[in-house]
Amino acid sequence: MLQGTIKIMTKDRLIGNIMGSIAYLMWGFLALYWKLIVTVSPNEILVHRIIWSLGFIIFILALKNDWKWFNIIRNKPKFWLLYIASSLLVSINWFTYIWAVNNGHTVDASLGYFINPLFSVFLGVVFLREKLNRPEKIAVSLAILGVLFLTIYYRSLPWVAIVLTISFGLYGLIKKQGPLDGIQSLGLETAIIFLPTLFYLFHLEATSQASFLHCSMTTNILLIGSGIVTATPLLLFGQAARKIPLSTLGFLQYLAPTLQFLLGVFIFREQFQFPKLIGFSIIWIALIIFSIARFSRKYKM
Repeated sequence: MLQGTIKIMTKDRLIGNIMGSIAYLMWGFLALYWKLIVTVSPNEILVHRIIWSLGFIIFILALKNDWKWFNIIRNKPKFWLLYIASSLLVSINWFTYIWAVNNGHTVDASLGYFINPLFSVFLGVVFLREKLNRPEKIAVSLAILGVLFLTIYYRSLPWVAIVLTISFGLYGLIKKQGPLDGIQSLGLETAIIFLPTLFYLFHLEATSQASFLHCSMTTNILLIGSGIVTATPLLLFGQAARKIPLSTLGFLQYLAPTLQFLLGVFIFREQFQFPKLIGFSIIWIALIIFSIARFSRKYKM
C-alpha cells in the first residue's frame, strides 16, 4: 500500500516536472515565434494574441464545463477591479515583450525576467509584509546594483527590462489576491479587453494598416496560433503547480529567461558588450544567492 502511494507520488512529480519544464521552455522559445511574424506590427500582434487567446480559453473551459467560477466574482466589484488592473498589466507586458523581440532587444527582455523573482520578493515585503533573511537582502541589493550599473554605464534606464519586471511582478501580486486559477483569470482578463481590442482591429482594417488576411497564409495562421502558444504553457504550468513543490517551480522559472538570453546573443546576434556582461553577472550572482537562500529556508539547512 505504502509502496503504491510512493509510486503514485513519484509519477505525479515526474509528470509535474515534465509539464513545468515544457511550460517554461515554451515561454523561453516564444521569441522565435514572434520573430516569424516580425513583418506584422507589435500592436497588431498584441491584438490577435488577445482575441485568439480568448477564443482558445473559451474552448478549453467549454470542454471542462468550467463556468461556476463566474458566480464567485459576478457581484464582487473588488474582484472586477483586480482583474481589470491585471488585464491592463498583462497587455503592457505582452506588448513590451513582442516589441522587444522584434526590435532587437531580446537580451534586455531576458534581463527583465531574470530580475522578476527578486522584484516579486520586494513586492512581498512591501505589500504582504513578508520578511527577508540576510542572504535574500543581499540578493535584492545586488540586483539593484546590477541595474544601477547598467543605467550609469549606458546613461539610460534599461527600460525594456524594467517595464517587463514591474508589469509582470505587479500582475503576479494582483492575481494572488483573486480567487481564480490561471486559465480562468486569463480568460476573464482577455474578455475584459476584448471589445477595445476588437474595435482597434476594425480601425486597422478601416485605415488599411491591418496585416491579417492581407499577408501570407503562413502569417495568418501564426497570428491565429498566437492564442494557442499563449494559453498552452499556462495550462501546463497550472497542472505542474499542483503536482510539484513551488521550490521546484522556482528553479524551473529560470529556464525561460536563460533561453531568451541565449536566443538573443547566439541566434538573433544582438549586441552584448563586456559592460552589459558585468551588469548581467551581478544579477546572476544575486539570483544564485537568492536561490540558495530560498532552498536553505525551505529545507532548514
